[in-house]
Amino acid sequence: MTYIQNNSPFLKTAAWTRKEGKDPKGGLNEKGVKSYRKENPGSKLQTAVTTPPSKLKKGSKAAKRRKSFCARMSGVKGPMKKPNGEPTRKALALKKWNC
Repeated sequence: MTYIQNNSPFLKTAAWTRKEGKDPKGGLNEKGVKSYRKENPGSKLQTAVTTPPSKLKKGSKAAKRRKSFCARMSGVKGPMKKPNGEPTRKALALKKWNC
């Protein structure tokens, strides 16, 4: 974790774990991805493939990433809506990736 100061009473965690690193439409934003990669050297985390499937070339790298993500994330247990009726982060991510 990234901290401001070790002895500070107000410890600050990495952006990817906080609201400022998350995209309101689902997934992580660019700042969140950069903070994750900084905290996890060697990581190859990338932002979402938001291009509609009809616009992606079949079998391309982006199309394969999208298909793989959708297959993995669709199988994750958990609700698609919160008790108050709002979509969960899982639902938002699936929608963003056009799953």
